[in-house]
Amino acid sequence: MGFRDKLFKAVQALTFNDVLLLPGFTTVEPSEVDVRSRATRKVRLNVPFISSPMDTVTESDMAIALARQGGLGVLHRNCSIEAEVEMARRVKRAEALIIRDVVTVGPDITVEELLRLMEAHNIHGFPVVEDDERLIGIVTARDVRLADPSLRVRDVMTRNVITAGEDITLEEAKRILHRERIEKLPIVDKEGRVRGLITMRDITLKGTYPNAIRDEEGRLICAAAISPFDLPRAKALDKYVDVLVTDVAHFHNRNCFEAAKRLLKEVSAEVVVGNIGTYEAAEDCITKLDGIGGLRVGIGSGSICTTSVVTRAGSPTLFAVSQAADAVRDYGADIPIIADGGIRNPGDVAVALAMGASSTMMGNVFAGCRESPGRLVALEGRYYKEYYGMGSAAAKRKRYALDRYSQPSKTIDEGVEGWVPYRGTVADIVSEFVGGLQAAMGYVGAENITQMWEKARLALVTERGADELKPHDILLPGSGRSP
Repeated sequence: MGFRDKLFKAVQALTFNDVLLLPGFTTVEPSEVDVRSRATRKVRLNVPFISSPMDTVTESDMAIALARQGGLGVLHRNCSIEAEVEMARRVKRAEALIIRDVVTVGPDITVEELLRLMEAHNIHGFPVVEDDERLIGIVTARDVRLADPSLRVRDVMTRNVITAGEDITLEEAKRILHRERIEKLPIVDKEGRVRGLITMRDITLKGTYPNAIRDEEGRLICAAAISPFDLPRAKALDKYVDVLVTDVAHFHNRNCFEAAKRLLKEVSAEVVVGNIGTYEAAEDCITKLDGIGGLRVGIGSGSICTTSVVTRAGSPTLFAVSQAADAVRDYGADIPIIADGGIRNPGDVAVALAMGASSTMMGNVFAGCRESPGRLVALEGRYYKEYYGMGSAAAKRKRYALDRYSQPSKTIDEGVEGWVPYRGTVADIVSEFVGGLQAAMGYVGAENITQMWEKARLALVTERGADELKPHDILLPGSGRSP
């Protein structure tokens, strides 16, 4: 191809503001639309929403809240291995019939040390075990309230502990907890060694979040971000998470592919690879990487990402999804696509799904939630939460995720720092987005996401047309101007 052809035959890299969903003949009402989908080959979602692995978006609180609503949180990796593992453990401990990853204490630690453990793990009761993990008591916050900090656990613990075997059912556990008026029921083997823990709180929560996504043991599904080059982190997380997500700005790279091949052989969790932005990248992932669980698609479209500005390289999310979806279909691959970047509202979600995505990853949207880790501040009478890109100076100061971007760009900031409006709880946002998505799919006439892939048609919109689609020629309250 000549240089002139490069310019005049360049492909159109369209994204969300450039297109519109065309209404179609419909026999379905929005309330009847099924928005269930997949994040990976095995992980099914009740809502097609995934939170970005950013340190102002997803830590354990966000992952727990989103999984309870039927979506998926991807824990960020801009922290030590130990910190990310602890976040994953918190998600898995949040709900389960039997907590298998039980935190125990010895009888000789002091009450002061115990209180520090309670705060560190956000746990209010521990089985007390001897060196061979044999249960000898249980200690709770009630036992140590107002106790002398220098006392030993053996001095304040409850010694006569009600226990159960590993074959206990949910109904039996309920009866024991109620009959004995206790909050925690240790599960022990025939030798009296602790093998799990059932809590009244977890049983109660099971009925509170019927839409939650859970694993075979009843624990919330959890995903975590990794570098494909950080095998120790991947192995440490593999014990706890269901999905590992490679967190690379440009995954279509020989070194990334070689590292991913090693990674896929070493872990049991499903691996989502990305980010990618072209047909060729998706084709190589499909043909050269055996056993991947999904594709993370989109480069440079995030609201706080400046990659496409400082490097003039990128692949807008909608364009990238269409490229990857064609590759998946051409090769008959059963690999879900996650549309990542630039999604601001339910209409953007609908368009991404129309182009072949199975789910959407959002940072800006979830950054404004109560459960995000960003700081909450009041500015001019409104509340905002801190939000910055993983290529920004603020993120790079932590230095754990520097390898997300290429070596030369470590001297260039590829993200900005700022504030997003506070939007309420994750439950509020999910409800809003589900309602908007169902309405959009109702206009198309799609009963589910599979039909969305087949039925949805798009129209191109000019810049003037995009302005007309918004509220216009009206004075908006409080703004002093027309939008």
